[in-house]
Amino acid sequence: MKRSQIKRRPLADTVLATLEPEDKAYRVADGGGLYFRVKPNGSKSWELRYKAPDTSKWTWYGLGSYTELSGSKARKKALEAQDLLREGIDPAKQRRAQKAAEDAARANTFRRAAEYWYEHKEKNGRRAATLKGMRLALDRDILPAIGDRPIGTLEHPDCVAIQEAIEARGAHNTAEKVRGWLREIFGMAVAKGWCFSNPASEMHRVAAQAPKEKQLPHLYESELPAFLRALRQTPSRTLVATAAWMTVLTASRPGMVRQAEWSEIDLDNALWSIPGEKMKMHLPHLAPLPTQVVELLRELKRTTGRSKWVFPSNGPKNPVLSDNSINKCFALIGYKGKMTGHGSRHTFKTLVSEHGWKTEWSERHLAHVKKGEEATYDKAQYLAPRRIMIQWYADYLEALEAGMTPEIQAEFDSRVNVLGENIVELVRRA
Repeated sequence: MKRSQIKRRPLADTVLATLEPEDKAYRVADGGGLYFRVKPNGSKSWELRYKAPDTSKWTWYGLGSYTELSGSKARKKALEAQDLLREGIDPAKQRRAQKAAEDAARANTFRRAAEYWYEHKEKNGRRAATLKGMRLALDRDILPAIGDRPIGTLEHPDCVAIQEAIEARGAHNTAEKVRGWLREIFGMAVAKGWCFSNPASEMHRVAAQAPKEKQLPHLYESELPAFLRALRQTPSRTLVATAAWMTVLTASRPGMVRQAEWSEIDLDNALWSIPGEKMKMHLPHLAPLPTQVVELLRELKRTTGRSKWVFPSNGPKNPVLSDNSINKCFALIGYKGKMTGHGSRHTFKTLVSEHGWKTEWSERHLAHVKKGEEATYDKAQYLAPRRIMIQWYADYLEALEAGMTPEIQAEFDSRVNVLGENIVELVRRA
């Protein structure tokens, strides 16, 4: 149908469907400022002609294509636009503002907030191991699920779904950490004005209960003689064997042993000063070294003394021994699943407790610090009695390896008793 054949307004649906294109685009009035536009390529759309409230100039406002809007729907949208005009609102400017807001919301994704949070953690000197865990959780669990969503659209169920997915694979410890990290990310986003609520709050109320934690494999006193004799005959190379003995004799975390640096160790004073950034609680720790460990390290220094690391790696991937090296050493002597590097800390705690050493000394030696005690940590290192305790422990293990007798046992028990009775004098000497 040609536009010259149109006889009435508003335009009938049959007219709208059959209007033919011409060499140039043209508009046909429908009534009330509404026009139907036809382009040479045959596309059709609706436009409203109106005076802009701020300039009083005539302008056009596109309402949508004919395929989207029938005549009745177009007239309804035109009336809505005219209602805005009566209120002094330019519908075209309002739509542009809405689109800009929507575009900004789409750009304001959770990923943006998460990366900002992670960079903040990096700049504030979080431990490398902690940052590695955060990065892994972001890339594996969090960002694939909600990373590209506008942060303002995220709700509590979105966060709970992430928590449940992690719990489903049995990683309850990771789920707990991710719960806290999500809460921090949203909290920072609220502070920056990127969203207005924290949908990660109260997630602990719907968290699955973790199964009772199993203790890491460790040995009791009666099992130690055979283990120590087997460790003495280990086929592991000297570097690994020394790391294993240092872990056992000092009851230190295996990771701290592997990452030990020569600059941290004072062999003359038998003292290992571990900086706070390497420690779990981010507090510096002093570890007295028994003479057995000092002798092992003096011997090892002839080999690795030129390196920064006490236990450097041979490969290019890691600068120090791998995290499985000490456990593998134990496995090679028949103690796979029976003893681990971290399990040696349980062994130490059990043995010294059974023989009467003070809990506060052993706890401090293990660098166990409860929340709220950080301020008093440096004031209560108990270094002097711990020197005596760790030397007693190393000597006791040596006696177990050689073959404990009732006479030797009595001598060790008397050393503990004497320390308890004459603590002031012994601490002064130490």
